[in-house]
Amino acid sequence: MNRHRVLLAEDHTLVRAGLRALLDNMANVEVVGEAEHGGEALKLVAQLRPEVVVMDLSMPILNGIEATRRVVKLKPRPRVLVLSMHDDAEYVRQALGAGASGYLLKSAAVSELELALAAVIRGEVWISPAIARSVVDEIARREPAHRDALTPRQREILQLVAEGHTTKQIAKRLHIGMKTVDAHRAQIMERLDIHNIAGLVRYAIRMGVIPSR
Repeated sequence: MNRHRVLLAEDHTLVRAGLRALLDNMANVEVVGEAEHGGEALKLVAQLRPEVVVMDLSMPILNGIEATRRVVKLKPRPRVLVLSMHDDAEYVRQALGAGASGYLLKSAAVSELELALAAVIRGEVWISPAIARSVVDEIARREPAHRDALTPRQREILQLVAEGHTTKQIAKRLHIGMKTVDAHRAQIMERLDIHNIAGLVRYAIRMGVIPSR
């Protein structure tokens, strides 16, 4: 079985040990390193090249938001699952805006950690169900409704892209050429001023094109 490489960034020793134990019990996960603060996380990501960083939001030296912003610029780009005690929509907005692929509350059940990690590994966006609805509502109130800037076909392609379908799959489903799909996607990114797939996914969630969970 292919095991996914995970780096754990958490400044509290006992909490980190508990998370390590939970992750070690997951059959398809290998914890390749631990960091006590955001600065150390950056160094270890560059050295160990994990697929996912489980990132505490509140850490000394370099907090989780800023660490996430820097981590996702590295190549190869790891996905970040933010772990936080804060259930305020503003924290979630900042985390996703920094490039995180998921936001998990520390009060969540153990089973949710595994679900969130699996979703992030698949390239999906995860927000703890306990706060997902309020988060989407709050972000939607803050963001202008740009969806009318897209044609019906572009909105259709946006949804398929955000759901994780490949160019080939979208072309087959819509009975159009792959170059046409690529052209539509480029136009969508230009019109929305969003220039990566993760950004399109976050936009699609904010606008209700796809559910957060």
